[in-house]
Amino acid sequence: MYSDGYTPRSVVDIAAEAEPTTGIARLAELIGGARSVVALTGAGISVPSGIPDFRGRAGIQKGLWENVDPMEVAHIDAFRSDPVRFWSFYGRRFATLGGKLPNGAHRALVAMEEKGLLDAVITQNIDMLHRRAGTRELIEMHGNIAGCSCPGCGERVPLEQVSARLAAASDGVPRCDACGRPLKPDVVLFGELLSQSALERARELCEGADVLLCVGSSLEVHPVAGLPRLTHAAGGQLAILTQGPTPLDELASVRLRGDVVSELQALCQALALS
Repeated sequence: MYSDGYTPRSVVDIAAEAEPTTGIARLAELIGGARSVVALTGAGISVPSGIPDFRGRAGIQKGLWENVDPMEVAHIDAFRSDPVRFWSFYGRRFATLGGKLPNGAHRALVAMEEKGLLDAVITQNIDMLHRRAGTRELIEMHGNIAGCSCPGCGERVPLEQVSARLAAASDGVPRCDACGRPLKPDVVLFGELLSQSALERARELCEGADVLLCVGSSLEVHPVAGLPRLTHAAGGQLAILTQGPTPLDELASVRLRGDVVSELQALCQALALS
């Protein structure tokens, strides 16, 4: 029991089972004794849904940005100066993401949230798969592909209409019906600042987390990559579940490198959620 009288929530009393702890068992133990658990997810959680990750891994899949310099085609300056080139790339990106479905890793996090074992998901992804899976407390740090907006008059256009305008445009650029300007995806492009309210909420959650579960993120893209350090500095534990190395591996109490779906489903089993 904590000094303030709080008794840690626990689904299974793993600590009482005198078995040597594996990575999953250790993580379940940490979560079972935590007052606040938060997940931070990156592109790797969506790879099993058929969405290539940012860089790709040799022999596994091609990264979404392979042979493309994102600073040239997905930068806010590129959108402003050459919307035809911007949309020639981003139109394919929208098509790649639009029809994808959540996988078992997304659903495992939903199961944890529904049982009160996960307070929130902070995601770097724009694919809306956490939403589609049913996550309730969700902070989408880079926005999402739900639609586009006109930088001029502010018209908001849902994804289905954007796709239709994209297909009908002679130059491949979906435009605002009101003023004719190119539409901009409601995502944070390179060269743009993150939403201050989203960043503040994410920082608050990470500073208060006893366990931060980092899933499928390289933890290299700032400022989001700095969030785990807030948890660690406040005395919380880091659990990193991703196949590639990260700069924060040495800070992790649990480090898992397997398939994210298998790992999170095994975690749910250890927590007696399935």
